[in-house]
Amino acid sequence: MLICLLGLVMITACSKETPTEIKMITPEEMESLLELEDVQLVDVRTPKEYETGFIAHSQNIDFNSPTFDEDIEKLDKTQPVILYCKSGGRSAKCAEKLKAAGFVKIYDLEGGITHWRHEKLEVKTFD
Repeated sequence: MLICLLGLVMITACSKETPTEIKMITPEEMESLLELEDVQLVDVRTPKEYETGFIAHSQNIDFNSPTFDEDIEKLDKTQPVILYCKSGGRSAKCAEKLKAAGFVKIYDLEGGITHWRHEKLEVKTFD
């Protein structure tokens, strides 16, 4: 009986997948991640907002675009993704969508690009 119970516990424990966690990160933590890991950096603001300044090596996928769901499918679900917007609202919603879509590692920049700029970190433009 004990062996059967132990076997059942092991099967149950092994069958549970670890749920994807959305981790809020500071600008400093994001800088470290960008240096250490091969991450996909995604700006979810509108193209017009993106043109006013963006974080280097980011790609723009507009959260409000009608093609948003198709656009995020082009990302690699097995690679970490860092999301940011202006202040954190849209990126939080996007993070939930990525989680539902099966992405494995999701980071959300706390306070968005506004916090990034406040920390005096570099922002690029199309000059």
